[in-house]
Amino acid sequence: MLEAIVNGKTVKVDFQGKEVTVNDKTSLLDILSVQDGKFFHMIYNQHSYMFELIGFDKESKTYRIGFDGRVYEIGVKDRFDQLLKSMGLDQVSKPKVNEVKAPMPGLVLSIKVTENQEVKKGDPILILEAMKMENIIKSPIDGIVKQILVSDKQAVDKNQALITFN
Repeated sequence: MLEAIVNGKTVKVDFQGKEVTVNDKTSLLDILSVQDGKFFHMIYNQHSYMFELIGFDKESKTYRIGFDGRVYEIGVKDRFDQLLKSMGLDQVSKPKVNEVKAPMPGLVLSIKVTENQEVKKGDPILILEAMKMENIIKSPIDGIVKQILVSDKQAVDKNQALITFN
């Protein structure tokens, strides 16, 4: 049995051949890829649906699905994820990121965050110029900026700490 978290709501899902059970309700399910694994046609509960696979984050096992003009986030937890959670081990394998280091030597063009600011994974935190190219350095985690260790127009070395997180 899988757990699917759809926009924050948990749903129990179990597959048996062409049948799917969602929260103890069983129905026939048929899904067909329509265009190179990006668009899909699904028949579920005697209704026809078209949806788009917008993206997949392998680390968090989260799909982004476009359907009927809306975007849905669907996280999937298999039996191993559920077992790790029940044992309290679900957070052990995730690395703790405390700082962002310069990936190359360069010049800090601008800092996009402030200390004590909350950031989401993927948010731009600073712009680093290297070899006449601007590189957007993004937050590797959801967190709070603890300290900014550099300033605008400062030259930095490879692996120099730039920003720390709480």
